Amino acid sequence: MSRSSRSIRVAFVAVTVALAGLAAAGPAAAATPAKTAGVAPAQQTAVPTDFVDLPTTVLVADGTRHEVTVTYRNDTPADLTVAPQLLLESPDTGPFLTPSDVVVEQRTAHGCWRPVETASQTGTLFTDLTTAQHTLHPGETLTQVYRITVTNPAARGTVQPRVALYN
Repeated sequence: MSRSSRSIRVAFVAVTVALAGLAAAGPAAAATPAKTAGVAPAQQTAVPTDFVDLPTTVLVADGTRHEVTVTYRNDTPADLTVAPQLLLESPDTGPFLTPSDVVVEQRTAHGCWRPVETASQTGTLFTDLTTAQHTLHPGETLTQVYRITVTNPAARGTVQPRVALYN
């Protein structure tokens, strides 16, 4: 086997393994953009090592704004990188939610609301992890407040807040 054939085969296997891992990871991996060639390791996006699920609530389709608070405390003795995430899950039998069914906003440090885009995978809408990462020092608590407005009165589902852990 020639050196170039071997290199192509190794590259193919690496891509196949990476895609299989993304398919198994679901919305969490989909919320993390792929690494690009030529990017320094410090600039590459980390992949979560675990998730802490918080209590779910019903997705209320009444056209009013409903707040959801995501809180996580670093009880470890080391710095910890975390990212809050909202999953808006469709009923198992559908119909599936689409990004146009809801408006998600996040309260900024100044008390203003900024829009948060959602992506969709297999009937679940989810917020991006890469833009939500924070480093918590030992004993620090992260609190993020979101506001969800359902714009489609026929939309049904649940709100699943969670925190991605990176260390």
